[in-house]
Amino acid sequence: MKILGIDPGMAIVGYSVIEYNGEAPVLLYSGSIQTDKNKKESARLLEIFEDMNTIVEEYKPDVAAIEKLFFFRNQTTVMPVAHARGVILTVLEKFKVPIFEYTPMEVKQVLTGYGRADKKEVEQMVKISLGVEKLPKLDDTIDSIAIAICHTRNV
Repeated sequence: MKILGIDPGMAIVGYSVIEYNGEAPVLLYSGSIQTDKNKKESARLLEIFEDMNTIVEEYKPDVAAIEKLFFFRNQTTVMPVAHARGVILTVLEKFKVPIFEYTPMEVKQVLTGYGRADKKEVEQMVKISLGVEKLPKLDDTIDSIAIAICHTRNV
């Protein structure tokens, strides 16, 4: 099964594709969509929409696991993230990709056994889960991998 993991955002959308066959997950691809903060929001959302279309068409995931917004401390960023997430969900629905949503706390709980684990603990468990020493540099991309791995534990 191919799982598309997505960490939604307006500035950066982290994404990854992992293969899972009931054993250790294998990272096939990971990357990010980075939008220009100087462009208007509608242009940035269109860029996310178009890039997500390309990603789904190219990798043909069986399912998608995406971070769910449940609480946001920074009220100035919650709306743009929600808009980006809406665009991403629209693309997944367009391609009839089943969608599974996980809160950051759920992802941390599944990967580390502790829902309030810090980024370094999650990163370490992603490395262990994949059997690798190095991960992509962007936190958003690592988060997308963690979200995809979280889904493997719920299949």
